[in-house]
Amino acid sequence: MAASVTNTAETQRPVKLSCRNLWKVYGTKPKHYFDAFGYQIDVGALASRMRAEDHIPAAIDVTFDVHEGEIFVIMGLSGSGKSTVVRCLSRLIDANYGEVLLDGDNLLNKSDKELIDIRRHKMGMVFQNFGLMPHLTVLENVAFPLKLQGLSLRDQRERAQRVITLVDLDGREDAFPTELSGGQQQRVGIARSLAVEPEVWFLDEPFSALDPLIRRQMQDEFLRIQKVLHKSIVFITHDFLEALRIADRMAIMRDGKIVQMGTPEDLILHPADDYVAQFTSEVPRIRVLRAQACVIPATGDTSVMAHVPGSMIVESVLTELAENPSGVVVDDPDGHALGVITPVSLIQTLASVAEARDGGGA
Repeated sequence: MAASVTNTAETQRPVKLSCRNLWKVYGTKPKHYFDAFGYQIDVGALASRMRAEDHIPAAIDVTFDVHEGEIFVIMGLSGSGKSTVVRCLSRLIDANYGEVLLDGDNLLNKSDKELIDIRRHKMGMVFQNFGLMPHLTVLENVAFPLKLQGLSLRDQRERAQRVITLVDLDGREDAFPTELSGGQQQRVGIARSLAVEPEVWFLDEPFSALDPLIRRQMQDEFLRIQKVLHKSIVFITHDFLEALRIADRMAIMRDGKIVQMGTPEDLILHPADDYVAQFTSEVPRIRVLRAQACVIPATGDTSVMAHVPGSMIVESVLTELAENPSGVVVDDPDGHALGVITPVSLIQTLASVAEARDGGGA
């Protein structure tokens, strides 16, 4: 009984982490429901019955894959279940039903000892609360998980220094957390989570406590680090503009369920329901529409025209059109021309997208 989702941008990269039919229910006897019904019941009916019997289904039949090197964003309003899901993935809390597969191995079947080893060597976690130890310096905070791994002091310092450099904190190694700004403290938290060289990286609203300017700087820093490390990432946020900046794919949750999944462009241009449409209504289409969606057939000589990739966001194409008012050629990933974009064709495309959405064409 997989969740009803839209996923039109399935990547060809290997799957690193899978979540299958995951449930987390709070109450006096949540296991009873799955034992009694053998899970052969309509998802909505089962969740309704739980609520009627004073149980809270916080995660309902959640299913998705995270591919190698992918940033997968889960978002929703407060209480939607997004943080519950990421805590089930890392087994900070235990799910009542389902599977969490890391390289095909079900984490929900692991013993406490096995799970500790997996967390120390394969997982990195960053939360809204920085969780730094105030009596330790930056270097000591970052090296702490390596100490738990049993590395030598020399290896601890070498690996800690590498990630401190990666997050641009060189020169602050001997500072204590109280001597750092909020953004610097979060950089320490990020460095600490990366010191173990994790295979999967969980981030639960890591920037939401920061001021807007610092938050955007940290998003830039996060993307820079990901460009270097290519981690498989689950990132939790309630901010659609943040998700828009960083997500390869994303899922929107409501009342414990995934209501739609796909690329940011999929969700904004083709919302599955009114809830998703409202969630994305304030996002300018020019920030998500890609050049390939705006092409028209080429006419005349295009040999002197500039070229842009079809994957380029239209917002970035504006700069090219300002310098090339006659238009630009749009290429596919193999360098073959798909057509051209002109200022007029771009305006017409944006107008048609707005008309289709406002008229219920999603």
